[in-house]
Amino acid sequence: MAFGLLLLVIPAALSSPSSAQVFVSVRFGPPALPIYAQPLCPGPGYFWTPGYWAWNDDGGYYWVPGTWVVAPIGMLWTPGYWGWGGGFYAWHPGYWGPHVGFYGGINYGFGYGGVGFVGGEWRGGAFFYNRAVVNVDTVHVTNVYENRTVVVNNESHVAFNGGEGGVAARATAAEEAASREPHQAALATQTQHEHAASQNKALFASNNHGAPAVAATARPGEFSGHGVAAAKAGAEYHAPAMSPKEARAPAAGPNRPFTPPSNSGKNKMDSAQTNPMYRDKGNAKTASEPKSAPRSESHAESAPKSKPAKQARPPKHQNPPREEKREKGR
Repeated sequence: MAFGLLLLVIPAALSSPSSAQVFVSVRFGPPALPIYAQPLCPGPGYFWTPGYWAWNDDGGYYWVPGTWVVAPIGMLWTPGYWGWGGGFYAWHPGYWGPHVGFYGGINYGFGYGGVGFVGGEWRGGAFFYNRAVVNVDTVHVTNVYENRTVVVNNESHVAFNGGEGGVAARATAAEEAASREPHQAALATQTQHEHAASQNKALFASNNHGAPAVAATARPGEFSGHGVAAAKAGAEYHAPAMSPKEARAPAAGPNRPFTPPSNSGKNKMDSAQTNPMYRDKGNAKTASEPKSAPRSESHAESAPKSKPAKQARPPKHQNPPREEKREKGR
């Protein structure tokens, strides 16, 4: 199913900053971010929004494929992220704004290497693509440039910020300033895309073990065809021992303070022997891709650790040997 595309302009009145609101919190963290190639940009005006693990109370974590969307003119996408704090992993939603804010230091790839975005820039009313980072066809997209100096070799696959095993990153002054700017929430095409993913059982981690068959799409909602990219798992998958309903924690919102993520953890991955919340399941491995083709995404798995009491401990992780090489710089 393809969603209709409309040329979007910056709304006259944008929402006030609300990135501190958290709508979902869970007792164990998401799997590693999978490794996949970026589909070709469909045309001028499209902006890349990276894939992420979302939560469903019945099925647990499911993958929302990365996709190209028609961007509001002059706006950049700040991806959402999972952050550890207060004994839970909480989801911080993404948003559109004039600058890229904090997204947990997560290495989503394709220009989102943990800080900022280097996949392109707005020049007046036109978006120019950095072909050293994103996958564009220069025959159909002529607004391109190449800047390899921004390429950073970030080998992290970790899908959450803070806690033991999480990405140890805090917002920079520029990211904090961006969080206070007026924002626009995810576009209708993005929310429809996420909803469609939640209806696809093959995208649930319990079924794909961290390696979704549809990891990225050329357009929102298109989960089949030549524009679809499959994935390899970013790390070995360990299935949680508790059910999704048992794992669900109270959500923190504007009336419920949320503890900021702790950065005391180290990027280590738990084994089934050291983490009682997980049992070994699946054997997905990382793989390598040549640097000459479109960059492939890479990430590392989270395997949380919890007490049977009221509060869960963050997972321990051990990053597996990194074999994947980005085809495009980050």
